[in-house]
Amino acid sequence: FCDGNRNQRTFRPKKSAPSGSKGAQLRKHIDATLGSGNLREAVRLPPGEDANEWLAVNTVDFFNQVNLLYGTLTEFCTPESCPTMTAGPKYEYRWADGVQIKKPIEVSAPKYVEYLMDWIEAQLDDESIFPQKLGAPFPSNFREVVKTIFKRLFRVYAHIYHSHFQRIVSLKEEAHLNTCFKHFILFTCEFGLIDKKELAPLQELIESIIVPY
Repeated sequence: FCDGNRNQRTFRPKKSAPSGSKGAQLRKHIDATLGSGNLREAVRLPPGEDANEWLAVNTVDFFNQVNLLYGTLTEFCTPESCPTMTAGPKYEYRWADGVQIKKPIEVSAPKYVEYLMDWIEAQLDDESIFPQKLGAPFPSNFREVVKTIFKRLFRVYAHIYHSHFQRIVSLKEEAHLNTCFKHFILFTCEFGLIDKKELAPLQELIESIIVPY
């Protein structure tokens, strides 16, 4: 759905969802509901399912989607074209992960996205945060980690829309981008994952997605 067998080189290898039959069942549910084209339905927690499992599987999916979308732009999003990570003239993002880089630093957009994707990938690969084994407990701060991941993935969308939308149109990718973003926003709204002030750079677009329903 938001994946397609595009032959572009992906920004980095696709992550697979947490293994075990649980992840596979939830993935089937996602594919089935997305196939029906009803995105509202596709983001809802399936009856009787564990909310953390649902968040985990979807977090991996959205990471892969953003990865693929940004992958189509790597030759156009360069340190020369995008010396800072912006979302329009009013919003600039600086990078800090709180571990290696404690004080936010100004970096080019491609460098920022690289840091961001590396950071998310490290979270996804950490079994104490995203347990792979069926029935293994999620950490008590799991939702906070997920919220940070979604906040950062949103920044990639914000940069793509503000700095590269014309390129996306010329690549005939805009319908795909819009559908992926719509799915992403409906999911974050359903589970309250991103604060309203963080969404400001794409406020009008988001309102056009949310209001029609």
